[in-house]
Amino acid sequence: MANFSFDIVSDYDKAEMNNVFDQVQRELQNRYDFKGTPAAVEWLNSDKTGFKLTGNGDWQIDAILDIIRKKLAARNQSQKVLDTSAEMTTSNLKTTQEVPFRQGLDQEKAKKVTSLIRDKFPKVKTQIQGQEVRVTSTSKDDLQAVMQALRAQDFDFPLEFTNYR
Repeated sequence: MANFSFDIVSDYDKAEMNNVFDQVQRELQNRYDFKGTPAAVEWLNSDKTGFKLTGNGDWQIDAILDIIRKKLAARNQSQKVLDTSAEMTTSNLKTTQEVPFRQGLDQEKAKKVTSLIRDKFPKVKTQIQGQEVRVTSTSKDDLQAVMQALRAQDFDFPLEFTNYR
């Protein structure tokens, strides 16, 4: 009997993030309410693992975050990839906030995912493998049901399905 499987990872598409970054920069340059203000978005570091937002105040940072969320939604990317837990810092009449991208499933998150799958689908086997969870079954229908259940569940981190076999 054939075994089918897929992996569950928490990751983001780097190319799509580049596109979102470019679109947000263009919109900041063109919007009238941002003219003559320090409103800007930059990469957090050379690895492009987040955004650094700059604005006049927290209201402008919130407006920039709103633009980023709209661009992510337009490109079918999860907004849960943005880690907005960092505090805003104000100095020299500028407010900045660092927004790193969430990536990888730690043990706690992986256990949440596997326990949900085990509770709802007893025939499906799960295995935590570092930063990903492997889901195995003899039925493709069971695997598709697992994907539907995970999409319906509201986790505070993004989930993607890869490595279909």
